[in-house]
Amino acid sequence: MKHARTSRQPQTGAALLLTIMCSIGIVSCSSSNEPAPTPPTATGTAGAEESVGERLFLETRFAQAFKASLDHGGDINDPNIGDPVVDTVETLGVPIAPGPFKGLSMNCRACHLVDDVLEAPRGGMRTYTDFARRSPIPARADGKTVAVRNSPPLVNSSLDRPNGVLFHFDAEFNSMEELVAATFTGRNFGWLPGERAQAIAHIARVVRSDDGTGDLAKEFDGTPFRVLFGGTDASIPEEFKLTTEFRVAVGSASDQEVFDAVVKVVAAYVNGLLFSQTEDSGAPIRSPFDVFLEVNRFPQAPDSNESPLGYSRRLLQLVKARESAGTLQFVASNPNRTDGQFQFHTQPFSFGTQELAGLKMFLAEPAALPASPTELAIGTIGNCIACHAAPNFTDFNAHNTGTTQKEYDDIPGHGPGAFLSLPIPTLATRTADDLPATEQHPSASERFRAVPSSGTTLTDLGLWNVFANPDMPEPQGKIETILCEAEQPCSVSQSELLDRAIARFKTPGLRDLGHSAPFMHTGQFDTLNEVLEFYREMSDLAREGMLRNGADQLRGIALRENDIAPLAAFLKALNEDYQ
Repeated sequence: MKHARTSRQPQTGAALLLTIMCSIGIVSCSSSNEPAPTPPTATGTAGAEESVGERLFLETRFAQAFKASLDHGGDINDPNIGDPVVDTVETLGVPIAPGPFKGLSMNCRACHLVDDVLEAPRGGMRTYTDFARRSPIPARADGKTVAVRNSPPLVNSSLDRPNGVLFHFDAEFNSMEELVAATFTGRNFGWLPGERAQAIAHIARVVRSDDGTGDLAKEFDGTPFRVLFGGTDASIPEEFKLTTEFRVAVGSASDQEVFDAVVKVVAAYVNGLLFSQTEDSGAPIRSPFDVFLEVNRFPQAPDSNESPLGYSRRLLQLVKARESAGTLQFVASNPNRTDGQFQFHTQPFSFGTQELAGLKMFLAEPAALPASPTELAIGTIGNCIACHAAPNFTDFNAHNTGTTQKEYDDIPGHGPGAFLSLPIPTLATRTADDLPATEQHPSASERFRAVPSSGTTLTDLGLWNVFANPDMPEPQGKIETILCEAEQPCSVSQSELLDRAIARFKTPGLRDLGHSAPFMHTGQFDTLNEVLEFYREMSDLAREGMLRNGADQLRGIALRENDIAPLAAFLKALNEDYQ
C-alpha cells in the first residue's frame, strides 16, 4: 500500500508571508530563499522524533489482529493480513470502499485521518479525526464493533491549558504519553482489558524484528526500527536521526523500555499537530475570521494579563465600535492562495455581514443567568464565550451540555424524562463493575461508558467514569479542580463532586469544524445548524430545571430560529486549510 505522507504543520509567521508574496508576484523568489533544513547536532537532529513518530502513527502491525496472524505463521515484515475493520471508511453510516488501509490492520491513522480519502465520494480533508458517528474497532470475543465515542480531532489537542492538559472526552489521560500508551494497548487496537502485557510484548517484537522492507518503511527511507531507535548509525537520514532523549538500544532493552520509546516519539508527533500560527504570538492566521481580525488590526490574542474571556469581551466592543464608525473591512478572498479560495473547503473564503452578525451573537452574553424573558424574545445572545472563548474557542473545561440526555431520551422506548429518572450510583454505592473495564477489573460491565440502546440502561456518563476511580489515579487532581469550579481550595465532598461529574465531557475547540463532522462525541448531528438547534433545545430544558446536571451556562443562551444561519456562518468562518 502506498500512503502519502502529510506535512504536519503549515508555514508560520514570516515564512508564510514570504510564500504568499512569492506566489502573487510581490517579490521575486528562488530556491535560495527557502529555509535550510535543521542541521543534525552531535546528538541527533532536532525534530527527528516527529518524523519517526509519523511512521509509527501509520504502523499497522501493532494491532492484536496482526499478533493473531503471527501466531498462525504470518510474516512479521508482511503487514497484509486483511482485517476487515479497515476495509472501508464510514461516512455518516455509509462506507467508502476501499479504505486507505484495506488489507492491513488497525493503526492510529485509521481513526485520525487527514488527506487519506480526499478524492473519494463523501470523503474529504480531516483534522486527524474520522467520519464515523462512533469509531470502528476490531472484532473480538466481547462482540463490540464500535467505540463508545468517535475520534476527536488531534490538531491543537495538546495546547497548554490553565488546569493542565487532560486527554479524551472524559479526561481519562493525564498526558499525551498516557493516551498513546493506552491506545496501543487498548480496545481500539483490538486488545481486550487484561491483555496489556501481551500488547507491549507484541509491539516490542515488531520493533525488534522490523527489517525496513515494508511499503510503509520504504516511504520513510527503509531504515529498520532497531537502527532508527539506536540513533547513531551513519545510514540514518538526517531527518530521522533521533536525539539522545528518544533513543533506546532495542536489542538489549526490555519490552517495556522499547514500548516506552515508541510511545514517546508518537506523542511528540501528535503534540506537533497545530493550526497555522504566527511565530511571535502564536495567534492563528489562516481562517476567514483570523484574516478579518488582521485586516481590521484587531488584537488576535489576549494581552499577557488578559483571560480569553476578557479578550472575547473586549473584541466585541472593538467590533461594535468600528461597525458604528462604518470603518469595518470585510474579507472576500484568501490571502494564502493565489485563487483566493479555500483548497479543501467548498465554501467561499469570506467574512461579511452575515459572519459579522454571527460573531456578535457568539460573543454576546445575557445580563445575568438565566436570560430574561425580554432577552429570550429578542434573541441574538449565544453566550458561546462562556465555554468557547477566543482565540482557541474552548475553556479547556468539562460541561454537561445535554448530549447524553438527548441521546438517551431519543432512543425508542425511553422518551422525555428517561435520563432524568435513570438510577445512577452514588460514590457510596458505585462498584468496580459499574465502571470501565481496566487491567485491574477486566470483566467490569462498563454500563455507564457504553453505547446506549433500546431496552437497556446503558449510557455514557463521561467524567463520572473517571473521577474517584481508583484504577485511574493520574488525572484525579486536575479533574477535581474542574469539578470544584470557582471554589479553590475546594471544600466540596467527593460524593458531591461525583454528582457534578454526571454526563460532563471536555469542551472541544471550534476551529475547522468543517473537517470534523459528524458533531458531538456521539456523532449525533451532521450539520452545524442541527448543533445550534440542539443548544436552543437544551437551554430551554436547563431553564426549566429539566436537564440533569446541566451546565449553568446553557441558561444564558437566548437564540431565535432566525439566529441560527448567521451563527452557523460565523462558525464556518473558523474553517481553514489544515495541511
